[in-house]
Amino acid sequence: MSDTQILFLGFIAGATIFLGLPLGRLKSPKPELRQLLNSFSIGILLFLFWDVIGAAWEPVDAALAEIHESHASIAPAIGWGALFVVGLTVGLLSLVYYEKWLVRRKPNSTSKEVIGDEFPVEVSSTKTVKAAKQLALLIAIGIGLHNFAEGLAIGGAAATGAISLATLLIIGFALHNATEGFGIVAPLAAADVRPSWRFLFLMGVIGGLPTFVGTAVGQQFTSESLAVVFLTLAAGSILYVIVQLIGVAHKLAHKDMMFWGILLGLLAGFATDAILIAAGI
Repeated sequence: MSDTQILFLGFIAGATIFLGLPLGRLKSPKPELRQLLNSFSIGILLFLFWDVIGAAWEPVDAALAEIHESHASIAPAIGWGALFVVGLTVGLLSLVYYEKWLVRRKPNSTSKEVIGDEFPVEVSSTKTVKAAKQLALLIAIGIGLHNFAEGLAIGGAAATGAISLATLLIIGFALHNATEGFGIVAPLAAADVRPSWRFLFLMGVIGGLPTFVGTAVGQQFTSESLAVVFLTLAAGSILYVIVQLIGVAHKLAHKDMMFWGILLGLLAGFATDAILIAAGI
């Protein structure tokens, strides 16, 4: 399989994120559905956080095991641990302080805003619309960082000649990314905001394109350190978004739907992972 074919398949693996984005165009979804979609997103992101943070911790685990098994130096464990802490801290707290900066910078507004290109929908507060869009953007960024690390894995496997592994990774990540579009549009549905197709396309590019970029980078060189950096940045941003979405869920009615949504989102994540493991990916 040529480098061009691997790059094309890496692009397809990221592009499946667009499959879930059209849900953001639902017109005035029922309160139960809004809660379910928002909470489903929480469940998916909880799984992603567990998946990402576990992968980022593996080098630390391996370095600690080396100390126990062969009395190796503790320096690698400290180095990997420092990289882990710095990446997680930057990924989480940069968003916290970015939000504080936005709050100080933007005055409150009660004017009406029209959302959507073909079917305008009026909302009571510009602030509500912007908050929902900002949260969707943050989810897309977090998923994009995670997908860049996935692309590195695809490109790295191809670069070492493990074409069958690279192909399986592409199939697996394509299936997994198909669920991530739901996570991006959930805050919009929860706030009853109907975004334009242009906005949804932009979110898909931010979340999905990094898979292709990571594939291209991974084909040129492999770097475990780079993978850890992007995984921990993704974990921090995903954790921030989870906390935000939980706050949104508590403001919505139908708390039973909140727990159903979280459960279904978690199960969807683990079911996808189980299929991939069973397939040997």
